[in-house]
Amino acid sequence: MTSEVIIDVQPKEISIALLEDKSLVEYQNEPRESTFAVGNIYVGKVRKLMPGLNACFVDVGSEKDAFLHYLDLGLQFSSYEKYLKQVASDRKKLYPIQKATSQPILPKDGSIQNMLKVGQEIMVQVVKEPINTKGPRLTCELSFAGRYMVLIPFGDKVSVSSKIKRGEERSRLKQLVQSMKPKNFGVIVRTVAEGKRAAELDQELKVLLKRWDDAIGKVQKTTERPQLVYEEQTRAVALLRDLFNPTYDGIYVNDAEIHRQIHDYLSLIAPDKAEIVKLYTGTVPIFDNFNVTKQIKSGFGRTVNYKRGAYLIIEHTEAMHVVDVNSGTRIKKENGQEANALETNLGAADELARQLRLRDMGGIIVVDFIDMNLAEDRQLLYERMCENMKKDRARHNILPLSKFGLMQITRQRVRPAMDVAVEETCPTCHGSGKIKSSILFTDQLESKIDVLVNKIGIKRFSLHVHPYVAAYINKGVFSLKRRWQMKYGFSIRIIPNQKLAFLQYEFYDDNRQFIDMQEENEVSK
Repeated sequence: MTSEVIIDVQPKEISIALLEDKSLVEYQNEPRESTFAVGNIYVGKVRKLMPGLNACFVDVGSEKDAFLHYLDLGLQFSSYEKYLKQVASDRKKLYPIQKATSQPILPKDGSIQNMLKVGQEIMVQVVKEPINTKGPRLTCELSFAGRYMVLIPFGDKVSVSSKIKRGEERSRLKQLVQSMKPKNFGVIVRTVAEGKRAAELDQELKVLLKRWDDAIGKVQKTTERPQLVYEEQTRAVALLRDLFNPTYDGIYVNDAEIHRQIHDYLSLIAPDKAEIVKLYTGTVPIFDNFNVTKQIKSGFGRTVNYKRGAYLIIEHTEAMHVVDVNSGTRIKKENGQEANALETNLGAADELARQLRLRDMGGIIVVDFIDMNLAEDRQLLYERMCENMKKDRARHNILPLSKFGLMQITRQRVRPAMDVAVEETCPTCHGSGKIKSSILFTDQLESKIDVLVNKIGIKRFSLHVHPYVAAYINKGVFSLKRRWQMKYGFSIRIIPNQKLAFLQYEFYDDNRQFIDMQEENEVSK
């Protein structure tokens, strides 16, 4: 199996696609100025206590106050609270964590109002992003995740991933990390640390300790509250930290700065694979070049087609996700309805496992498969679904089919499900249903080019249009593009872009910055 990561960096957003055998299996898109990412650490203020919920709301600067439950304070909350006061009391000299004294652990049956008061400052970490009307979910059990280990301040235990099975390797890693970690720190050793040398582990531990030092240093030096004291790595680097596999064949990115960050990170964790990071400099949009755009358009939306006319209908609600399996226009198999239902359901299981990763669907998922009478067929479908979900990194649980033919799945949810709108308001008529005559479209484009070159003074630019329009402009020996270049300069480039509608166009300057050339009077009312 070949795996590739494609990263599309735009001025306002960054999109990341993971391809397995050229098939899109994971996709993430978010604004570049996005905040409240999972892993960020803040010093916030308690805004409101909720004794009935045994929880409180904390101001961390988000639109909605963040939620913190008593059980998420963590066993070492008293130690954190005392240390935070010691740090805040001296703005000149940082009190080292190694000298901090451990306080009694928090009782599990305690009350939030006995531990916190309104206006109190606490150090918290985001564990769930804002979802729908809910604010971020917080924890006071801070952690700093690396490639090989997770650093936990005020912990004292070294834990090894249960996926590392060999007893001697578990003992080696535990003893090794125990000998190198400082006092008042705990460590969780991740699965990928299996077989790694002491030097590699020690190097990463130093990096994680520096992140803690930087975070607590910000707490000491500034009084502004709420305040972001530790920000997760850029989305691209954070994704690679969790996803990276030595079998990757290529990581392609169209931005020089993000390319440098990823290259530096891979040079640190896997020096022999750093060269697979490649800067994409082609004129065609990077997602179009790797056939990602088409897969996004076909993979999202309410209806998803898969093998031989069968399709899924996916509905998102506040409480759960509901999936209906339909045979559609499939031709029935000669050996009967039962065999046809089994084949349709097995194909649905393959596509559904991909959709869960692709959309990052979490919470409760209920799937209505086509009814099957044979118990062995229902068991085969359950096993197929379990096998497909082994590739999924998110924690999940799958129940066998109920007597109504429903399968229930729970999947870890830390951010809103990815929902890309594939049906959009027409960008040409803006919903009015009327446009100028299409035969005049190229004349309209030429007038825009004339304004850019002769009035605004931009000599080098690219025009992005639908691939069909690009083919028309490039058609022939003495093409329309050739005539424009001779008239306005040879620095005009025509770029086919699959994201654009049929009569939609976009201008970009030589630095790939968007040039707004739309006019309100272009639309006929």
